[in-house]
Amino acid sequence: MISRKDFVFTIGYDGGTAVVDGSLKRRYGSLSTGELAEQGLYKQALCSAVFEDREEAVSRVLELYNARAEHRLAHVEELKRMFGVFEVPQGITRILVVG
Repeated sequence: MISRKDFVFTIGYDGGTAVVDGSLKRRYGSLSTGELAEQGLYKQALCSAVFEDREEAVSRVLELYNARAEHRLAHVEELKRMFGVFEVPQGITRILVVG
């Protein structure tokens, strides 16, 4: 299974390999879901909330996003669709850290 930090900073997948942004992971890996969103790292905050499987955390990310965004989103599903984050992928057997 992929770790929270690796999932939060994944930039793509190649089969069973998750490609992780090592630079962002080192810089922001210790931040909570809310702290990531407050830093403007909304995709990473969403990944963190999805990993935690907490709908209230996902809703909070949407709220923080809408507070700063020019175009507000009405639903959590719109946020998930925009960032392409819906669930923690299964079958990840390798982590490739770049940067």
